[in-house]
Amino acid sequence: MAAISDFRTGMAIRHNNDIWIITEFQHVTPGNWRAMVRTKLKNLKTGRVIDVTFRMTDKIEEIRLESKPMQFLYEADGSLHFMDNETYDQLSIPDEMLGDQKQFLKEGNTCTISFLEGRPISAEIPLFVELVVAEAEPAVRGDSATNIMKFAVLETGAQVQVPLFVKEGDTLKIDTRTGKYIERMSKG
Repeated sequence: MAAISDFRTGMAIRHNNDIWIITEFQHVTPGNWRAMVRTKLKNLKTGRVIDVTFRMTDKIEEIRLESKPMQFLYEADGSLHFMDNETYDQLSIPDEMLGDQKQFLKEGNTCTISFLEGRPISAEIPLFVELVVAEAEPAVRGDSATNIMKFAVLETGAQVQVPLFVKEGDTLKIDTRTGKYIERMSKG
């Protein structure tokens, strides 16, 4: 059991018979009440984020997770196949484990797989990925107003909104948490 004062970002805990990751926490002492800790918890299975307030007297079970960087190999039959970079062992996980982020995953990406008692329970892709534009409509002369965006299809099949100057063959930096264009890395 862990004390509430031991909370830290990234810590895994068991709460309401589920495993949660602490994404944010803040110690609060309102007036002459007892101290509390407000947290944002992310469910490892569903990815849902909730707000929970703990009293300092509460005891929480800390879960020890082992995380490994693994290289993405391929997707087949609803499973994503990864390889451990050190032992070259292969592992497959259900594609639901990555959720919407799967659309930004390409061969060779390194992902972080978290294990509980040797069983994979979550997977995270890098926060930013560089992908090549496979299809983009050409910009029309005269469309130069600020913040005008168009859709582009990336090499993984993901559709993102990009500025008008982006063309096929350009390499873009994409934020995988939001699916938004960050910058153009190189021209095609």
